[in-house]
Amino acid sequence: MKHRVVGRRLDRTTEHRTAMLKNMVTSLFRHEKIVTTTPKAKELKRYADKVITMAKRGTPHSRRLAHVEVRDVEVLNKLFVTLAPRFKARPGGYTRIIRVGNRAGDNAEMSVIELVERTAAAAEGDEAGAKKGEGKAKKAAAAG
Repeated sequence: MKHRVVGRRLDRTTEHRTAMLKNMVTSLFRHEKIVTTTPKAKELKRYADKVITMAKRGTPHSRRLAHVEVRDVEVLNKLFVTLAPRFKARPGGYTRIIRVGNRAGDNAEMSVIELVERTAAAAEGDEAGAKKGEGKAKKAAAAG
């Protein structure tokens, strides 16, 4: 029985799992959107929501606690200066998981995890990247 056992093991050792989740939460705050497998995204959501809640407090102690999870100072500054004020009025649920299908290589279920209130610049960058990809596909189709 799994009474009071919380979290997923993700078929990794404890050290590997914690390092992976810390790296993923840093990447999520840096890019505001990442693609990963669904079980990793579900586990990452727990970490990310806790760190954003710490950042909303804005105290030096909460900054030290968040620095344990987000080791990149540039991303930590972004978290406290940009992201925390954005979520100040929101009581929770800072991330969203969108399932996007299965991976070609091993048929693993893939998901996009993103921050709920993304900036216009981040959203434009994603659209611009998608438009660039469409343009290359059109050129390839025309050439071939």
